[in-house]
Amino acid sequence: MDAQIWITGRVGSEVDYRVVNDTFSVASFRMACTPRVQRNGEWTDEPTTWVSVRCGRTLAEGAKCSLIKGDPVVVVGKLRTHTWTDVDGVVHEQLRIEAITVGHDLTQGTSAFRRLRRATYDAGVTASEIVGADSTDGEEQPAEELGEESVRAAVLVG
Repeated sequence: MDAQIWITGRVGSEVDYRVVNDTFSVASFRMACTPRVQRNGEWTDEPTTWVSVRCGRTLAEGAKCSLIKGDPVVVVGKLRTHTWTDVDGVVHEQLRIEAITVGHDLTQGTSAFRRLRRATYDAGVTASEIVGADSTDGEEQPAEELGEESVRAAVLVG
């Protein structure tokens, strides 16, 4: 049985994007979850819980173009324990979410969705190679004409 969860928090690191074997893209980032509680009439922060998030394929590309450190996000995925042994032989464990979907948390602000499509499939595609539809007139525009903020807020469609 899979341990599926949803979690809210903030992107706590830059998105690390990689292409594996020229065919599969992976993005990962750290997510910080800091609960706020009211004690004696004052709001305080509880200790921060850090979770790693891993995205694959088109979700990885969307995360690369859409998320920056500090963004409020909602992540849905499968909770996994990532285990590895370092060079000294010490075994480490880290909670990781294998993301199914990632989106901005709209309780914290607004977000713009812009459907984009790639001219040709290339796992290493860059934002300047992506073509999107302008929401105002329906004509396609190269991503570089959409502006940096629009490209960052884009979600890719595979």
